[in-house]
Amino acid sequence: MTAQQDIPAKPLPAISDFNRPFWEGTRVNEFRMQRCNHCKKLWAPNGPVCPHCFSDDYHWEKLSGKGKIASWVVFHKLYHKAFANEIPYNVAFVELEEGPRVIANIVGVDNKDIRIGMPVEAVFEKINEIVTVPKFKPR
Repeated sequence: MTAQQDIPAKPLPAISDFNRPFWEGTRVNEFRMQRCNHCKKLWAPNGPVCPHCFSDDYHWEKLSGKGKIASWVVFHKLYHKAFANEIPYNVAFVELEEGPRVIANIVGVDNKDIRIGMPVEAVFEKINEIVTVPKFKPR
């Protein structure tokens, strides 16, 4: 067995009735989020009720996929063997133009060049026929 074969596959999201529209959107390069029909607020992560007013009356909305980096870290320690070939890697909070913050990787830039306030836009990495992961790149 080679070292490459020793690296397990990365964990994939569990797709449910509550997040399926999000993952269907990423497959067609759209960033979608739930918006409450009662209080009109967007929210992430996905869930069965609005975390602001607890209404279960909501719809899915296509967002711009644009935002800015609110915070980020660079992981130098391996916490999951599936990421062994990516150390060091970044994880960022991206504040979308529409307001909510999401967690994602920043691609297309060296970790040393990532800055708070950096304008970014969503890009989509197809993992398999079901899962396409949104990431962000500088714009």
